Amino acid sequence: MLKNYLKIAFRNLTKYKFISFINLFGLTIGITCCLLILTYIVHEESYDRYNTKADRIWRVTRSFNNKEGIVSLHLGAVAPPFAPYLQNDFPDIQKITRILPNGTSAFHYEDKIFNEKDINFADNNLFSVFDVPLIKGDRTTALEQPFTMVMTEAIAKKYFGDADPINKVVRLDNQYNFRVSAIMAPLPENSHFHADILLSFNTLKDSAIYGEKGLMTNWGNNAFYTYLLFPENYPAKTLEERFPAFLDRHMAGDDGYGKGSKPSTLTRLYLQQLTDIHLHSHLDEELEQNGDSGRVTIFGAIALFILLIACINYMNLSTARSTLRAREIGIRKVSGAQRGEIITQFLTESVLISFVATLLAVVLTILTLPSINDLTGLHLSAHILQQPTIIALLVVTPIVVGILSGLYPALFLSSFQPVKVLKGLFKAGSNTVNFRKVLVVLQFAISIVLLISTAIVFQQLHYMQNAALGFDKEHILTMGYPNGLYKNYESFRTTLLQDPHVLQVTRSSRIPTGRLLDEQGASTESGDSLRPVTADIKYVAVDHDFLKTYGIPVVAGRDYSRDYSTDSTGFLLNVAATKVLGVKTPQEMVGRHFSYGGVKGRVVGIMRDFNFESMHQAILPIIFIIPSAAQAANNYGNISIKLAGSDIKASVAYVEKTWKRFLPETPFEYTFLDDRFDKLYKSEQQQGSLFTTFAGIAIFIACLGLLGLSAFSISQRIKEIGVRKVLGASTGSIVTLLSTDFLRLVAIASLIAFPIAWYAMHNWLRDFAYRISIEWWVFLGAGILAAAVALVTISIQAIKAAVANPVKALRSE
Repeated sequence: MLKNYLKIAFRNLTKYKFISFINLFGLTIGITCCLLILTYIVHEESYDRYNTKADRIWRVTRSFNNKEGIVSLHLGAVAPPFAPYLQNDFPDIQKITRILPNGTSAFHYEDKIFNEKDINFADNNLFSVFDVPLIKGDRTTALEQPFTMVMTEAIAKKYFGDADPINKVVRLDNQYNFRVSAIMAPLPENSHFHADILLSFNTLKDSAIYGEKGLMTNWGNNAFYTYLLFPENYPAKTLEERFPAFLDRHMAGDDGYGKGSKPSTLTRLYLQQLTDIHLHSHLDEELEQNGDSGRVTIFGAIALFILLIACINYMNLSTARSTLRAREIGIRKVSGAQRGEIITQFLTESVLISFVATLLAVVLTILTLPSINDLTGLHLSAHILQQPTIIALLVVTPIVVGILSGLYPALFLSSFQPVKVLKGLFKAGSNTVNFRKVLVVLQFAISIVLLISTAIVFQQLHYMQNAALGFDKEHILTMGYPNGLYKNYESFRTTLLQDPHVLQVTRSSRIPTGRLLDEQGASTESGDSLRPVTADIKYVAVDHDFLKTYGIPVVAGRDYSRDYSTDSTGFLLNVAATKVLGVKTPQEMVGRHFSYGGVKGRVVGIMRDFNFESMHQAILPIIFIIPSAAQAANNYGNISIKLAGSDIKASVAYVEKTWKRFLPETPFEYTFLDDRFDKLYKSEQQQGSLFTTFAGIAIFIACLGLLGLSAFSISQRIKEIGVRKVLGASTGSIVTLLSTDFLRLVAIASLIAFPIAWYAMHNWLRDFAYRISIEWWVFLGAGILAAAVALVTISIQAIKAAVANPVKALRSE
C-alpha cells in the first residue's frame, strides 16, 4: 500500500511540475532558514555546557545599594576576601576558583615582544572546576607555584617555535619572570570567557604585585570572578538567605560602611548558575560580551514564521488545484477508496515533498553558513547539526511539516462527492476561496512586520552611530597607559605635541564607550558644614587636558588648568550631577566646598552633559577628579590623543615613533574612539543584518506562493480574459482586473501588520535610553513595498494572459 501511495505521489508531483517546484522550493528555503536559526539558537544555548560539572558551578555576584536602598551597581565579580571566607563558612562548597583579568600585557622572550590580550590570573582549582584540558603538564600542580604560567599551544608556538615550551621563562611587562608549567587546549567557542595565558594566582601574594594582606582585606576591589563548585543536586540558591549575616560578620570593620552600619543594607551577594551567564546575565561588568535570550526568542519566532509562510504556500496551491484532481478523487471513491485512504495519499505527497525539501535544506544550510558567519560576525558550525537531538529533529521535521502543510488540503480534497465530480457539477466552494485569502493575508502580514522591524532596527542603529554625543569623538586615538610611562609621561606628552598634527594628549581612568562603574561617597556644602549626598555620582580620574582633548564644553566656571595648584583638589561636575545635588542652576555649584572619596576641595566648573556610555544607558551624574601623585600610577589606565585629521597615517606613525622611543619594550597598539563606539552596537548590527536577510526571504517565499496562486487563478479565467479582449478590453484594464483582488489582500495584511509591528518595536526600543520615534511613514513604506513586490509578481502572469491570442482561449467553445 505504501509503495502504491509513493508511486501515485511521485506521478502527481511530476505531472504538475510548476506547482510542485514552487512547493518544493518554498519549503526548502523555509526549512533552510529554520536550520540556520536553529544552529544559532543551539550555539547560544550551549554556552558552558561542555563543562561536565556545569550544573554544579555557580558564580558569585555582588550588588551595591545607595542610601535609599536602590541597587546602583551589580557586578559579575567580587572582592578577593570573599573566596576564603565563603570556603570557611560554608563547608558544603567543594571547591572555589577565582579569575582576575590582567588586561593587555607585554611579554618578552629573547628578542621577541608580544602584546597579549586574553590574560588572566587563575588559581590551580580552575582545572578541577572547569574542563580545561592540558596538552602538556600536570593539572594538579600547573598553577600551584607563584610566577608560573599556562599558555595555549598556539601561543607557545608563536613564542618558542617547535621547541619544548615547558620550563621556558617569559618576562611580563619587563618586570617579572614567569616559568611555563603547562600547555592547555584553547577554551571552546561557547565558553563565557577565554584565555590565551593563565598566570598563577599565588603570584598575587607577592607584596610588590598585590600582597597577601590585600587579598584578605580589600573589600573594594571587585574585579575577582569567583566560582563555587557544589555537590550534585545541592540547593545552592538557598545559601543566598545566609549571605546577609555572612556580610555583616566579616565586613563590619570595613571603613567604607561607617561605624554601626550593617554592610548587608548597602551590598548583597548572589549566586548565578554557570549555564545562565551567557544568555541571562547582563551585569555591569562581565568577562566578555554576553548573548541575549530575548534575541534568541525573536529569531526562533522568525524561523517558525518563515516555515509557516512556506506551509501556507503548499496549502494554498494544493487547494487551488483541487478542480484539477477532482475527477481523480471521484474515480477512486467510486472504485471503493475510503476517505481515510485518500487523506493518507495526499499526506504522503506532502510528506514526500517535505522529506526532499529537508534533505536539500541540510545541504543548503551547510553551504550558506560561512556567508551567514561573515554577515553577522558569529562563528556557527555545521557540526551542530550532527548532535543526536538535531538529527532526531531532522527526521521528525518532514513528517510534522508534511502533515501541517498537507492536512487541510487532504481533508478538503477527500470530502468531494463522487457523483457531482463525475457529472462535472463540482465547483470549489466560496469557503475554500476565502480560506486561501486568509492564508495569503497571513503570509504578507508576517512579511510586512519583518520589513517594518528591519527598517526601525536600522534607523535606531544609524541614530546611535550619528547622534550628537556631547563631545567630539573624531580622530581620537586611544591606547593603554603602561606603568613604565608614569615617570616620563610629561616628556612623552611634550614630545607628542611637537608635531602639529597632534592637538591634545590626556590621561584618564576610563574613556568614553567604557562603563561608569566607579563611585565613592560625596558630600556637599550645606551651611557651615558638609552633608552627605544620597545620590550616586560616578567618578573618572582625569588630568588637566581631558575636556580639551574631547571637546567637552564648560557651561559654568572653568576647566582644569595647570596655572592653579589648587586644581589637584578641585572637582568638575556634569549638569546631571548638579540636578541630583538640588541646585537650580549649574552656576550655583561653582566654588562650593565639596568632598569626594575623602578628598576635600572646591567645585571648579560644570561641564555639559555628554554620553560617556552607550545609548542603552542614560547620562549619569559624573565627577572628574585629578588623582594625587601617589595615586596617579594606579588610577590612570588610558591615554587619549586628539589628532588634526589632515594626515592620519603620518600622525599615527609619529605617535608610534614617540611610543617606541619612550617604551621600547612595550608593543605599540591603539584604537580609534569612533571604532570603539561602533563595536558598542555590534549586536544591533548583527540583528539588523539578520532581520534584513530573513525579511527578504519571508517576502520572497510569500511572493513565490503568490506567483503560483496567481498563475493558477488566471489559468481558470483564461476564457473570461479572451471574451473581454474580443469585446475591446485593453491589456492595462485586464492586468488591473486580475491584480486588484490580490492587492486588496496585501492592503488587509498591512492593516493587520501595522499594530503588531508597532507594539513589537516599541518594546524593543525601550532597551535604549536614547531612541528614535517610530514614524508613520515607515509603516506606509513597508506596505507600499510589499504591494509593489506583490504587483510585480502578479503582473508577470497577468500580462502574459492579457497579451495572449484570445482565439486560442475561445477555440474550445
